[in-house]
Amino acid sequence: MAPHHILITGASSGIGAALARHYASPATRLDLAGRNLQRLEGVAADCRKRGATIVAKPIDVTDRSAMRDWIVAADGEAPLDLVIANAGIGIDEGVGRESEALARAVFTVNLEGLLNTTYPAIERMAERGRGQLALMSSLAGYRGFPDAPAYSASKAAVKALAEAWRGALAARGVRVSVICPGFIDTPMTARNKFHMPFLMSAERAAGIIATGLVRDQARIAFPWPMVIGTWLLATFPALGDRLLRPRQRKASGSL
Repeated sequence: MAPHHILITGASSGIGAALARHYASPATRLDLAGRNLQRLEGVAADCRKRGATIVAKPIDVTDRSAMRDWIVAADGEAPLDLVIANAGIGIDEGVGRESEALARAVFTVNLEGLLNTTYPAIERMAERGRGQLALMSSLAGYRGFPDAPAYSASKAAVKALAEAWRGALAARGVRVSVICPGFIDTPMTARNKFHMPFLMSAERAAGIIATGLVRDQARIAFPWPMVIGTWLLATFPALGDRLLRPRQRKASGSL
């Protein structure tokens, strides 16, 4: 069954914005969060033109109290069918150059921000015995990449958390899926100076994700050639070391 009330973090650009536009229709209410108010309002305006009821809020996912208040209020007005914990960052400072400050910032947004999004939703969904969570990981969560240690590790944690929650929360009526995209054409990856194989538009990614969520897929990983490639790197660590160690690129964003 298609969701009617959807909450999306990181909705001001990239995959989050594409998902908001994908779901926007006269039958849906979207609660959208993002840190950039101007971009968020632009996405909200596009969704309203498609007939959706929109509540857009500039909010930082690392603000635990504000996130809880927002999610509880949204769910109180109409039960949330789907929560997409999409907000995340990933800035590459170059192989061997990742600072402690950056690593901590990445974990704070990508992991703590996700927990701030999901725990209030889990409580409400479990109480009524229905609901769906979609956690944004990455193919970088399959294997640590030398040019993005914290990003890879944070996404690996999200992947493991989603897989564990899927089993743990099933009996309480909460469905959980993890999303593991490859390179997606977003403002984050637009800064990359290297070739990104199988680069996909955010709109196409949103369609794949939405289809996977309707089917209640445990893991929504794409595109398949990149899935196979990262699986091989993870399965054969020595091969991964040989292929990844020589890369000395400096860019922003990652898988």
